[in-house]
Amino acid sequence: MFFFHWKEESQHAILDELEWKLENSKLTVDQRDQTVGELIELVAGVDGMLKAQAPADVDYFLATCPRTFIQAETERLRACMLQAYRWQYIVSGVQNPRFNELLGTMITAGQAKRIGDALAPIMQ
Repeated sequence: MFFFHWKEESQHAILDELEWKLENSKLTVDQRDQTVGELIELVAGVDGMLKAQAPADVDYFLATCPRTFIQAETERLRACMLQAYRWQYIVSGVQNPRFNELLGTMITAGQAKRIGDALAPIMQ
């Protein structure tokens, strides 16, 4: 079952890449620059949701766990949960070599720097 699911997801990724290239070819320089800004806003929005979800999940864990935690442990749990969520939902995607290769063919060095600067706090 996992094999067939993987094959289906691979097909989606191939189609998404083709569509991405097609849409990119339609953009003007100014539109592409605006799109880079929108990408940065999108990632910031996802990160904002993760910053809210991670502590909520830790609070739930703390409320249901039979042992108690000192403040330092609680802070570490919150930091680790946020780091894990960031990796799962943002970092693992933007570090994908194929994604970076394709994105790199579509943006300027200045746009790449804008994206890198915006991602730097998340990529710790």
